[in-house]
Amino acid sequence: MSTFVPKEVQAGLDSARLQSLKAASRLRLAADGNTYPVLRMWKTGFSMTSDAPHMRGYVDLYDGAIHLFQCLIVASDEELGEMRYEFKRLTAVAEKPALDFVRAEDAPVALLTREVD
Repeated sequence: MSTFVPKEVQAGLDSARLQSLKAASRLRLAADGNTYPVLRMWKTGFSMTSDAPHMRGYVDLYDGAIHLFQCLIVASDEELGEMRYEFKRLTAVAEKPALDFVRAEDAPVALLTREVD
C-alpha cells in the first residue's frame, strides 16, 4: 500500500486541520493592544497560525473573556502552518490580591461600629 499523498492534497489537509483548530479554540493572546487566536496550548508553550508575528516578551493569555495567565514568551519555530512559542515564565492570574499573612478561620469579616446618638 502506498503512503504517497500529492502536495495539493497534503496542503488541503493541513489547511482543514488549521481551520478546525481555529474553530475549536477559545484561547487568545493579547499583546500591544492586538489579539491573536491561539490554536492549541501545552505545558511548555502554545501555537498560533503561521501568519502571527514572531513575538517576544510579556503577553496576556485569555480563555474567552477570562484572563488566565501573564506570560513571558519567545518564538520557537514554525512547522506545518503553525508558529510555536515557548513560555519562559507563566504566571496564573488570581481573582484576589495575594495575602502576606495567614488569615484565621474565625477572624471577623467586617468591623461593626456602634452608632452614637
